[in-house]
Amino acid sequence: MSLFEDTYVTIEQPSEGLFKDKGSKFIAYAYPFKGEESLKEILGKLKALHPKARHHCWAYRVSQDRNVFRINDDGEPSGTAGRPILNALLSKDVTDIIVIVVRYFGGTLLGVPGLINAYKSATVDAIDNSFLVERTVNETIVIRFDYLQMNSVMRLVKEENLTTLKQEFDNTCSIEIEVRKMQVNFVIDRLEKMEGLTYSFGTTL
Repeated sequence: MSLFEDTYVTIEQPSEGLFKDKGSKFIAYAYPFKGEESLKEILGKLKALHPKARHHCWAYRVSQDRNVFRINDDGEPSGTAGRPILNALLSKDVTDIIVIVVRYFGGTLLGVPGLINAYKSATVDAIDNSFLVERTVNETIVIRFDYLQMNSVMRLVKEENLTTLKQEFDNTCSIEIEVRKMQVNFVIDRLEKMEGLTYSFGTTL
């Protein structure tokens, strides 16, 4: 992601893809994915759905800057399954996604080039069958202010079309907002010009 880029692409819901070669069948399952905590559950469901499949190979890519990933060949020759799946995710430039490819062996060895092509092709088919969505990279800012500053803060939120996550209004007020990465410096400049308030990054309400 470049310094000024503040969007990324992911899938909105699960999708499937299929590739066949010499009797072997490769079924790709793509899921929206945020991290390791859901990996075991997703794998367990697919292994229960396909108990006779020879391999359940996968790759995932997460984080808005797209730099966190992991691959698994699940018994296939090293570099012939997880890496081609990941390469398909890279070429499509999608993140927050996991693709698991279930393979049924057809009795004929495909060789290294054949396996690489099969796992990549099944993954590409799953992504092509998915609904891709573009999302913004956001920062969370918590603003604390005196009640007298309420109008100024709410005007900023409205004029900059900011998303309010939480708010508490009392003698001392606080509001948690979400700001697009490219807007952050401008919003901070406006906050700096207001008296009677403080702000911090991150969710602390």
